[in-house]
Amino acid sequence: MNESTIDRLFDALWQEFVTTNPPAGHIHDLFVQRGEKVINDHVAFRTFDHPSIDLDVLARVFTKYGYVAKGAYHFKAKKLYARHYEHPDPLMPLVFISHLKTHEFPLDIQHIIQRLVEQVPEGSTEDESFIYSGRPWQVSHSDYQWLREVSEYAAWMAAFGFRVNHFTISINHLSAYSDIAQVNSFLKNNRIELNSAGGEVKGSPAVFLEQSSTVAYNKEVGFTDGKFTIPACYYEFALRYRKPDGLLFRGFVEGSADKIFESTNKGQDFNK
Repeated sequence: MNESTIDRLFDALWQEFVTTNPPAGHIHDLFVQRGEKVINDHVAFRTFDHPSIDLDVLARVFTKYGYVAKGAYHFKAKKLYARHYEHPDPLMPLVFISHLKTHEFPLDIQHIIQRLVEQVPEGSTEDESFIYSGRPWQVSHSDYQWLREVSEYAAWMAAFGFRVNHFTISINHLSAYSDIAQVNSFLKNNRIELNSAGGEVKGSPAVFLEQSSTVAYNKEVGFTDGKFTIPACYYEFALRYRKPDGLLFRGFVEGSADKIFESTNKGQDFNK
C-alpha cells in the first residue's frame, strides 16, 4: 500500500471537513495549543442504499488501501444499516459507513431520494474524490424540510451529499486528559456546545467505549429555492477500553452511535 496516498486521502477529507465545519479546526487547534498530538479515531460517512452509491460503493475507496469490513450495525428506528472498517495499522483511523434503508420509507419519500440519486453523474463514483465531492444533485429546501419530517439523516444527505459527517479525536492518545469528563469540561470551558441526547457521555467502560460530540455547526446552504442555514457536521471524541482479552475495543456500540447520529438534529454557531 502506498502510505503517502492514503495519507493524502485523509488530508483531503480533513480539509473538506473543516471547510464545511470551521469550528472543528478551532477545536483541533485548542488541543494542539495545549501540546497535544491529535490522533483521529474514526471518520464517518452517510449515504443512501441505492446500489450505485450505497455503503459498499463508498467502502471501495478504503478497501483498496487494505481496510477490511468488521462490525455490522442496525438502527431500526432510524432505518439505517452500518458497517465499520479497520486497517491492519492500528494508528490508521477506523471508517464507519452507514446508509439509509430507503425502501422502508413511504413512496413519496422514496421518490424524492430517487430523483436525487438519478442526478449523480455516471462513473463519478470511480474517482476516490467522490467521497468528499459534496452534493452531486440539486434539491429544494422544501424537499429538504419534507425529508426532515421523517428522517434527519435523509435530509442531511440531501443537503450535503458526500463528505465526512464527522472526524473523531482519540482521547486514548491525548496526554493531559485521562477521561472523557475532563475532555468535555475543557470543551465547555471554551464555549463548545455538546450533544446532550442520551447524556453528554454515550456509552460506558462496561461496553468498552465512551463517546461525546459537539452539536452540528450551522452552515448556510444553497438550495434551488434559496439559501438557508441548517445543521452541517460535528466533531466527536472517543475513549476506548481494553476488553477482557487485553485488546483495545475497536468496534462501535449501537445504542451510543444512535445518539451520536443526533448531533445533527440541531445546530450551534460556534463562532459567536
